[in-house]
Amino acid sequence: MINNGVKRDVNQTSSNHLDLVIVGGGPTGINCGIECQKAGLNYVIVEKGVIVNSIYNFPFNMTFFSTSKKLEIGEVPFISHNEKPTRSEALEYYRRLVESYDLSIMLGKEVISISQENNLHKISINDNEEIFAKNVIIATGFYDNPRLLNIPGENLSKVKHYYDDVHLYVKKDVVVVGGANSACDVALECWQKGANVTMVVREPELYQKVKYWILPNIENRIKEGSIKAFFNSKLIEIKKGEVEVETPSGIISLENDYVLAMTGYMPDLSWIKSLGIDLIKNSERAQINSETLESNVPGIYLAGVVVSGLKTSELFIENTRNHPEIIIGSILDKNS
Repeated sequence: MINNGVKRDVNQTSSNHLDLVIVGGGPTGINCGIECQKAGLNYVIVEKGVIVNSIYNFPFNMTFFSTSKKLEIGEVPFISHNEKPTRSEALEYYRRLVESYDLSIMLGKEVISISQENNLHKISINDNEEIFAKNVIIATGFYDNPRLLNIPGENLSKVKHYYDDVHLYVKKDVVVVGGANSACDVALECWQKGANVTMVVREPELYQKVKYWILPNIENRIKEGSIKAFFNSKLIEIKKGEVEVETPSGIISLENDYVLAMTGYMPDLSWIKSLGIDLIKNSERAQINSETLESNVPGIYLAGVVVSGLKTSELFIENTRNHPEIIIGSILDKNS
């Protein structure tokens, strides 16, 4: 059942607490809920947005890099028209999983803090709600936290860290920041629909692991001059009608209507640290037991791509599908 709110008494005792609270209703959170259901654990998934909120906020016409087979969870087939599914097909698949397993999930509820009380974890949610549980899984991903440029003008309405619909950019001067998958996808689609596209890339070349069917296309468009590109360059200021770019040849100004900053995303590390979880220096990975995925805070586990810390290109849905099984196994071992 999809629950949009659960009221619980702040003075709960060990006789009326949950076995587990799962923070995050993305693919990993849903997968954790399925494993809880199979194990007979009393749980709830808490999601601040909608079901698979990150995927919902993907570009309308996005196609996954992974095949539908590699994205399957819960022993439920992921059927798509082509080998690589679309955003729309993914949303339908995860809706079907939630309904098929009758998962307990609270939507539009944000976890504000997690603390310890009476040997339990007290999960404080917006609207002054509280839930008590023996265990917590952090499955929040990182898509909600874009890497900022940290330059003057980044707060202007023409700057976007999430790509939406290409129609907005037709016949406009668009600067795309970045040189990896998202930036290349966005630059190509905007150019194809009639935008005047300029790419600003910090590195000397595009990321060479860009999708194999995209990389030659974008490189050829740059080579022929259809898409302009400045390498070893960075934006230093964004203004209402122009941007300033620092290039190897000096600072230049470009007329500009929109800046699409496709610079990637990262976990909310400050929030993770606020839970008492230690982070490993440099990588900023959470300190976890590799065999159980339990953090240094007893009873708090991490699952999915949030485990990667700053190395966000290492973990994906398809290579973290075993995390829920590992964690639930650990919890069941504790209870035995």
